[in-house]
Amino acid sequence: MSSRLRTYLVVPAFIAACSVAAGIWGGGSVSAASPADDPVSQSMKSFTAVYDVVEQNFADKVEADKAIYKGAIPGMLRTLDPHSNFFDPKDYAQMREDQRGQYYGVGMQVGSRNNHTMVMWPFENSPAYRAGLRPGDIIAQVNDKKTDGLTTTEIAELLKGPRGTKVQVTVNREGNTKPFSYDIIRDAIPRFTVPEGIWLKPGIAYIKVTSFGENTSKELEERLKQLGESTIKGLVLDLRGNPGGLLNEGVDVAGHFLKKGDSVVSHRGRAQPNKVYNSRADGNRNQYPVVIIVNRSSASAAEIVTGALQDHDRAWVLGETSFGKGLVQTVFPLSENTGLALTTAHYYTPSGRLIQRDYSNISFLDYYYHNNLEQKNMSDVKMTDSGRTVYGGGGITPDEKYEAPKLNPFQITVLRNSALFNFAPAYFGTKTDVRMPKGWAPDESVVNQFHDFLVKSKIEFTEADFAANHQWVKEQLKRELYITAFSFEQSERVVIEQDPEVSQAVEALPKAVSLLENAKKLLVQRVTQQERLAK
Repeated sequence: MSSRLRTYLVVPAFIAACSVAAGIWGGGSVSAASPADDPVSQSMKSFTAVYDVVEQNFADKVEADKAIYKGAIPGMLRTLDPHSNFFDPKDYAQMREDQRGQYYGVGMQVGSRNNHTMVMWPFENSPAYRAGLRPGDIIAQVNDKKTDGLTTTEIAELLKGPRGTKVQVTVNREGNTKPFSYDIIRDAIPRFTVPEGIWLKPGIAYIKVTSFGENTSKELEERLKQLGESTIKGLVLDLRGNPGGLLNEGVDVAGHFLKKGDSVVSHRGRAQPNKVYNSRADGNRNQYPVVIIVNRSSASAAEIVTGALQDHDRAWVLGETSFGKGLVQTVFPLSENTGLALTTAHYYTPSGRLIQRDYSNISFLDYYYHNNLEQKNMSDVKMTDSGRTVYGGGGITPDEKYEAPKLNPFQITVLRNSALFNFAPAYFGTKTDVRMPKGWAPDESVVNQFHDFLVKSKIEFTEADFAANHQWVKEQLKRELYITAFSFEQSERVVIEQDPEVSQAVEALPKAVSLLENAKKLLVQRVTQQERLAK
């Protein structure tokens, strides 16, 4: 579990992600005008009349785009369900960029800290990474435009541009009196949804899928090929925090582990024909055990993959009950580069259970915060291929629950004050070479420097608190300092190595083996029974 302060933003980020990557499939078109006297036309006349009164009499000038794009249309959609969503031109362009998994720019994550826009981290091997930008650098100017008063989004847009063009980024760095200016050549920046595959131990592989974009299934194949799939004895597939994305990509990822023709998911809707999606590839050759990790933020296509592999007894599921987002959004392109993601159907797992969680009679925020992890429809009872009982109406319930260790008051204080993030620039300061030897870990000298930094930053704690959290401090320092010394991607490897839930997933692999063995026995029994009936 990554415990950087960055994770404190998970809920608002997840809401945005579900709005953009919400199990989207296909496209559509808007059609047909209604007779002038039907209820819809009458309602439109009422709306126009109300808008005219507002536009003429409101105390301040009414911005039409804001009133319609941000008010009227989203308000109407919110009465339908939590996931139907309207995209203004900017949001629509961002959605397409996210799906394609690539953009042109300098390649770094920026964020707001202490009323400044800072470099959170440059992506490994990106133009920003090669130029030498570091976490904690304050972006003071982009080309000839000062960043004072600009939002993080506006600064991020300034950094993007056509491939091969130059952008000058001026930053202020802690410990240095003069700013640094970098001339950076923009390039294609890939957004991998399957960052990498790693070995947790000999024969045991780990792969994380962050979302489902246009290249996710291809990326999965590449990562498994790089590892050498034939040598895998067990796989931990991490879908925690995955908000979903494109339906077909979810189907193909699930299909990698299923037999050709196995059902993956179906959808049913009033205006959409019922449709079953089956595995298109023969994943029967990949018979190593799989443990899937999910949490309350695993949604949509992530739940499709998890539900399919659970129903077919192909994977053991560990973690928290998933989000329960089983609504199909069809994207309808509209005029002026806008779009509408409208719920047109519901998703069902191969056993026939409904993925969607009940959202009636609760607030929008209560729905998205998802505090009730025990929600399920006791009348929606189904069976997996081997006869295990599963329930619908509340996301995917794991086969084995995992409750993450709760942070203690000292840890919460450190994270809320961004102490680890702020310490890294102070630690590296004026050093021109921030590289560290492979396998580096903070020693007592670094721990003591962090202690003094907390005191200097006037962060309240007791010496007993610090002593009791000594090991936690060392682990967090290693994660944070690795971002500057190596890369964010290398830091994520440290996070995985330290993650107790990943360790529990490895320990659960024998349970996944049992599922596979039971499935083989059932197959033999069925074939034998069919042969007897044929005689």
